[in-house]
Amino acid sequence: MSDHLPEPDNQLSDPTELLLGYLDYYRSAVDAKFAGVPDAELRASLLPSGWSALELLKHLAHMERRWIRWAFQGEPLPTPWGDRGPDDRWHVGPEETVESLLAALHAGGAYTRKAVTGTPLATHATPGGRFPDDGTPLPTLGWILFHVLQEYARHAGHLDIVRELTDGRTGE
Repeated sequence: MSDHLPEPDNQLSDPTELLLGYLDYYRSAVDAKFAGVPDAELRASLLPSGWSALELLKHLAHMERRWIRWAFQGEPLPTPWGDRGPDDRWHVGPEETVESLLAALHAGGAYTRKAVTGTPLATHATPGGRFPDDGTPLPTLGWILFHVLQEYARHAGHLDIVRELTDGRTGE
């Protein structure tokens, strides 16, 4: 693993670029947790809750997709909860690989950046996807991006622990 991943420039003052920069940073931190780990170890759980690192990776890719495309843009998604199996737990099929899931994670990040650049953070989500058009106040883009950021930060921390339990490696 690298000793240090670059955080966004500490002179950034644009809130959107700061949020997008930290989303990029945490995606890279998540990506680094998978370097050099054998597939069997990525699919096995070391935790009492039973989730595997690969399942968490798939969750992150779907989480960002849910919040940006389905929640913010109101896009109908045929499988917004595609990270879950029939038992409503995170699920990764045998055909899914760390490479394909990391590619989906980064493609989702590129989509997010393109979709929100130039959109004011005070813009409200579009009803019709995740949120009904029933008069309930809809979250703002700023709230949604911050929510996605906290999901990445929290789960990157979970992956720190899993990686340390897997082979003792720590750090970004």
